[in-house]
Amino acid sequence: MKVFYDSFDSKCKTPFGAVPTGREVRFCISVTSERPVQGVSICIRAGETTEYLPMNHDGAGIWSVRKTFRTAAVYHYRFEVYDEAQMTHFVGLGDGGVAELKDWLPEWQLTVYDRAYTEPKDMRGGVIYHVFCDRFARDESVGADRPLSEWGTVPRVHDTGGVYRAEEFFGGNLRGIASKMDYFEALGVTVLYLSPIFKARSNHRYDTGDYFVIDPLLGTEQDFVELCRCAHDKGIKVILDGVFNHTGSDSKYFNKFGTYEGLGAWQGKESPYYDWYSFGNYPAGYNAWWGIDNVPTVNKDVKAYQDMIYGEGGVVEKWLRLGADGWRLDVADELPSFFIEGIRQRIKAVKPEAYLLGEVWEDASMKYSYGTYRPYLLGKELDGVMNYPFGNAVLDLARGGDPNRFVKEVRSILENYPEPMLAHSMTVIDTHDTARAINVLSGVNMPDDLDDQRANTLQDTEYELGKRRLMLASAIQYFLPGMPSLFYGDEAGITGWHDPLCRPCYPWGSEDAELITHYTRLGAIRRELKAQLSGRTKLDFDGNLLTITRGESDPVTLVVNCSDNDVDFAGYDLISQQKYNKIPPRGFVVKRD
Repeated sequence: MKVFYDSFDSKCKTPFGAVPTGREVRFCISVTSERPVQGVSICIRAGETTEYLPMNHDGAGIWSVRKTFRTAAVYHYRFEVYDEAQMTHFVGLGDGGVAELKDWLPEWQLTVYDRAYTEPKDMRGGVIYHVFCDRFARDESVGADRPLSEWGTVPRVHDTGGVYRAEEFFGGNLRGIASKMDYFEALGVTVLYLSPIFKARSNHRYDTGDYFVIDPLLGTEQDFVELCRCAHDKGIKVILDGVFNHTGSDSKYFNKFGTYEGLGAWQGKESPYYDWYSFGNYPAGYNAWWGIDNVPTVNKDVKAYQDMIYGEGGVVEKWLRLGADGWRLDVADELPSFFIEGIRQRIKAVKPEAYLLGEVWEDASMKYSYGTYRPYLLGKELDGVMNYPFGNAVLDLARGGDPNRFVKEVRSILENYPEPMLAHSMTVIDTHDTARAINVLSGVNMPDDLDDQRANTLQDTEYELGKRRLMLASAIQYFLPGMPSLFYGDEAGITGWHDPLCRPCYPWGSEDAELITHYTRLGAIRRELKAQLSGRTKLDFDGNLLTITRGESDPVTLVVNCSDNDVDFAGYDLISQQKYNKIPPRGFVVKRD
């Protein structure tokens, strides 16, 4: 007996990938057997519910069935073939992504999302620039309320007493960011994603002290309003980092150090914020994110906290009305679904076209967290996620990994994510939480110890290898579905290992000119070919050349030579803007068909 089913083949399944509720899906499987086939069924399950649907015999070994999915959920399905001897043959997902006859194989996934979902269309096809605010640009007119290190020196990995508290500041600020709008425009940036900007003790500001106040070192509320105005004048959106799972221990809500007026949860059980936190041995024994005592976890089921974050006039609404165009949710896995839904509802009530992005490191369509599957992408929560699966696949390929594995991993996300949410996901290759991509691609193994990482700067040959691979990785990143995210300074040649070394100052005046030109061309291609790069994606690998084709009419194709030899291939490269006759090993070109 032989079977054929490939969920990427329109003869087998239409439409492709995830579907909205109310959409009919046709499944079709081919079965050839020397013994008569008595019937074929498709087995569809969602959670604890399983449904068997008999398939119709269309002749010539073809069996089909149509089903309309009414409920938003993640479904899994397989096939069963019954022969004349009443034997059941199980058909599941094989290694090559196509059907295989075997027991206990994986099943295919079908994501069905709420048809009422509406996307933030103004974001589609964009390019995100991720700014770490303390290290990007400084306007000297803004005063400093803390000592500053010299701009451009290597960040410390230890503070007083040998402990890293992230309390070294370089003084980047909102006016500095606002002064670089021409630079962002030249790079093709359409969205600025700012690291947390609210008052906090640390330089990363993920330990919020007051959600309603800009950190004085960054500037004022008026500086934020002006930054948004400058961005909007260039057609650039601004999204903020919402750190709502935890506050700082040095905050008006917890007030462990007595910095703020009023009674914080640490100071007394009479505090209005006491029930926001979970204590064991009061006050020192409290629940904190990953046990890190400077970020106590907030109880999200407390009504007063919900009201403050996403109630009328709350945090979410205030900053949207002052100019923000959306929010990125830090550690989204830690936020209950009702909490994310509440944030979304407030966002859409204030600005229907505003954007909600979630930090999720795995396949967000099937994320299992705290004993339940998370409905991030079913239409009532997120518009997109940080697409780390794409980033990991890109980095692996750029290091010389198996192109077939790359195709498989990318195809999985293409199939599992609803198209509008994939289009609005953030395609990353590095972030403030990872080593710099150029380091990862340099061929150097990251030392375990932070002191060794600080001392281990890339040598010239290592930098050049990392740079060439970064150019390849970024080209792939910009061609995949979603919005490519450029972590500040990657385009300038910034290097660095793990946090905090991945967060150095932007090297104004000492940028790598070749990389700047490369990223500028990528940004121009995203702008000039927006229609194609927002359309259909097709991946092929012929043993030497990997192609990523976007769009159906007048498509554009990224061609990557994955071999160790030159490959004859003639045309005109849209990135280098030169004609070519061959592609060198690990080289790439962009062509119009």
